[in-house]
Amino acid sequence: MVLLHVKRGDESQFLLQAPGSTELEELTVQVARVYNARLKVQRVCSEMEELAEHGIFLPPNMQGLTDDQIEELKLRDEWGEKCVPSGGSVFKKDDIGRRNGQAPNEKMKQVLKKTIEEAKAITSKKQVEAGVCVTMEMVKDALDQLRGAVMIVYPMGLPPYDPIRMEFENKEDLSGTQAGLSVVEESEAQLWWAAKELRRTKKLSDYVGKNEKTKIIVKIQQRGQGAPAREPVISSEEQKQLMLYYHRRQEELKKCLPE
Repeated sequence: MVLLHVKRGDESQFLLQAPGSTELEELTVQVARVYNARLKVQRVCSEMEELAEHGIFLPPNMQGLTDDQIEELKLRDEWGEKCVPSGGSVFKKDDIGRRNGQAPNEKMKQVLKKTIEEAKAITSKKQVEAGVCVTMEMVKDALDQLRGAVMIVYPMGLPPYDPIRMEFENKEDLSGTQAGLSVVEESEAQLWWAAKELRRTKKLSDYVGKNEKTKIIVKIQQRGQGAPAREPVISSEEQKQLMLYYHRRQEELKKCLPE
């Protein structure tokens, strides 16, 4: 199996294994799918942290309004009355005005927090350092765990406009957001290796040869963005070590010079 170290720009994302005989059409879609699914887990975790702290999303027409404005406009959070956390709620005002402030109690909050940490660990970039390959099944499992935790804490579910529910139902609207810019459309995804685009019409072995123990760094990006920057010949860490070595060597040579 060829080991692919997937990056976006200069940033490590995850490791993935594939046979050299894999069609690049299939591999490009697979890499894009795992990459985007990891982003989804990150977005859900971010919103679930807010859910744990400040409760469910307010209706869009109530977000950002003061209590006086809500009263004056006679607005009512009907979903807030239905979607009550298990064991009751603790009021914790959301200063941004996105969530209703009816946070889960400490026990239920910990259910969410623990699951968030586990999901983050599965999809963490630290998996690259640990040499752990990430599969679509692992990312799906992380999403399922997050979904399960939300169901435990909110047995009545979340409002249809809550971003967490929308993510779980694949109805999220990321247009015009920073998060949307990170997503790479599967049909528009490109993989690059050693300043060469890995064309979808070929096989992985057409580029890396028949050696199944090869390890390569591939960069994923959206079509039309041009060739990504080449990998440096030595890493920044290796460069530091090299400079440190030369510095020590110079110091040693100075000591050897006659006074």
